[in-house]
Amino acid sequence: MNGLLVIVNVIVLILAIILLINMQKKHVSFSKRVFTGMGIGILLGVIFQAVYGTESEIIAKTMDWFAIVGTGYVRLLMVIVIPLIMVSIIRAIINLEKTKELGKMAGWIIGTLILTTMVAALVGIGSSWLFDLNAEQIEAGHAEAERGESIEAMYADMEGQTTPQRILDFIPSNIFEDMTGGRATSTIAVVIFSIILGIAVLGVRRKNPEQADLFIKIVNSTYTVVMRLVTLILRLTPFGVLALMTNMVATTNFAGIIELGKFVLASYVALIVMFMIHLILVSGFGLNPFTYLRKAFPVLGFAFTSRSSAGSIPLNVQTQRESLGVDEGIANMSASFGATMGQNGCAGIYPAMLAIMIAPTVGIDPFSIGFILQLAVIVGISSFGVAGVGGGATFAAIIVLSSMGLPVGLAGLLISVEPLIDMGRTALNVNGSMVTGTITSRVLGNFNTKIFNDKNATTETDGF
Repeated sequence: MNGLLVIVNVIVLILAIILLINMQKKHVSFSKRVFTGMGIGILLGVIFQAVYGTESEIIAKTMDWFAIVGTGYVRLLMVIVIPLIMVSIIRAIINLEKTKELGKMAGWIIGTLILTTMVAALVGIGSSWLFDLNAEQIEAGHAEAERGESIEAMYADMEGQTTPQRILDFIPSNIFEDMTGGRATSTIAVVIFSIILGIAVLGVRRKNPEQADLFIKIVNSTYTVVMRLVTLILRLTPFGVLALMTNMVATTNFAGIIELGKFVLASYVALIVMFMIHLILVSGFGLNPFTYLRKAFPVLGFAFTSRSSAGSIPLNVQTQRESLGVDEGIANMSASFGATMGQNGCAGIYPAMLAIMIAPTVGIDPFSIGFILQLAVIVGISSFGVAGVGGGATFAAIIVLSSMGLPVGLAGLLISVEPLIDMGRTALNVNGSMVTGTITSRVLGNFNTKIFNDKNATTETDGF
């Protein structure tokens, strides 16, 4: 009987996919298809949970099939991340007139990411104060205790590594290993290697233009093929969002969310406030925030459902280039750096809120000026120091809490609502990188305002 029900659930998935395919054939916009996939996913998730329950064996087996579409899509995105980063950054640097433009570009991107993360920390502190958050209000069960022990074990592994040593890990020693994603810092290592290679090509072009031209032709040809590959995979976005959203809703522990409702609400209030600050920044640089939001929403929707900043890089880059009018090199660099450092949600709001919650348990006043200033500075530093590390939010929290002299194990108290909060954090991380790219391109004078204001200039994959 269980097997038959699983088959029925899979047939429902197939029917939903057929619906999205028919929408594509009728040339329904990419954004509308993504929203439709998200809506169907929410509906199916609610139905599955209501009928079977979160702990049901049927749900587990059904989600295994849904993972072929959802997780499979994320894996395909991850496959193209490294080639996209390499060829796009090399090509962008080759097109620079002066190498000093690269320094300005990197400086603005990194500076904006770190600064907005420190602002995000202050927003998290404010939300914690508003909702009077305190870790002592949470009753620790078996799952929370196990999560706390796991976090303490992570801290034991990290304790001997300083921030300079973590930054040193960014520098590639074997680019082929990093191209396979063999290290936690592989993505940023590939970015650094691509920048160096691009600068080298500029030098060769001055001394031996014929050889440089040959290499540039190869890069341009490779770029064309890679972008075609990106387009093919991005066409699958509505299907991936459908499956990922269904899995999230069907397996979410809503009882735990109700129990910790205040902490979930406080987290999302902080995320929304920081998101509004992003829109204010966009407006401050002379751009319509509503136009930005409309064009960025498909990327944010995917980031929300996938909980993957790295997996969002291809869609992030394409949206910045084709919809927002951001310079190609800046789009690639901001998306790549934004997935590995200065994450407003995971490295800003989350560890700051945890620190405020946990401080009273050891007799510290979390709202003293000294504590708040110290926390904001440490968050800014650690958001750079944990760049590229898998499970970034957890590692950022470990570094911040340990630096503030707070018990890291208490970070496990929110395990039951962690997935739901992480969805919002990831969307904010990705939005931070897109805003950073938009601002940087605007400041450096290579922003295409015509594309930004063009209502038809959206991330549409059907025309390729």
